[in-house]
Amino acid sequence: MDNLLRFRDDEPHEEPAVTLDAFLEQGDATAVRLEAGEDARLLIPHFARLALVEVSFPRFRDGRGYSSARILREAGYTGELRAEGDVLVDQLLFMRRCGFDSFAPAQPLDPEVVQASLERYRNVYQTAADRSVPVWNLRHG
Repeated sequence: MDNLLRFRDDEPHEEPAVTLDAFLEQGDATAVRLEAGEDARLLIPHFARLALVEVSFPRFRDGRGYSSARILREAGYTGELRAEGDVLVDQLLFMRRCGFDSFAPAQPLDPEVVQASLERYRNVYQTAADRSVPVWNLRHG
């Protein structure tokens, strides 16, 4: 995958992701692909065998993948969480906040622009899966 961006220290998962239905039927798959609108909560009992959850973004304006990421991270999923599809550079910071740690955009992204977009805002205003401390908490401890 030429366009893969990863923010993890481990090796990329090489096994192809299977559909949610196939994953639930198989006992040995370790990578699953969630399509927009599929229920991420169905994966919670299977975290022990999951190494990769790939979440589809069919269009940049379809935000259901953000909810899937947040559900998985808040339920305790620690494996690789990849956003795939129509992923734009201005979405990366918000996707990272929701718990995505790798990205497979349909179109290549300029690495310098990616870095600048991830460093643009120093403070956040609410808690999220990335565990950044909100600015109000920094002020009022």
